[in-house]
Amino acid sequence: MDSSHSPTSYPLEISVEETRRLLSENAGSVCLIDVREPFEYETARIAGSQLIPMRQIPEQVGTLPKDKQLLIHCHHGGRSLRVTQYLRAQGYEAVTNVAGGIHAWAERIDKSVPTY
Repeated sequence: MDSSHSPTSYPLEISVEETRRLLSENAGSVCLIDVREPFEYETARIAGSQLIPMRQIPEQVGTLPKDKQLLIHCHHGGRSLRVTQYLRAQGYEAVTNVAGGIHAWAERIDKSVPTY
């Protein structure tokens, strides 16, 4: 039993619908991080997201806020899940993967976001 987690632990993954709710209701306490490559970000992005490509995460660890919930997304959710697990291993408890990534966001939340 790991006693280092607080009773209000954060889910490993959330849906794009829950992501939208958190972004609209808790905008000041969440940070949406896109871990795709710059060319993918140029193709399609979620408004307000911050681009930090997956390969740059290790060097950016010290710059990420620990006082906000970090919502991590990529294209379909695979890279972002690995980044979420990595950040949790680095001591970031409030980090959650956006299941389905920007593809699910484009299909279910904002049809103006291109799919690729």
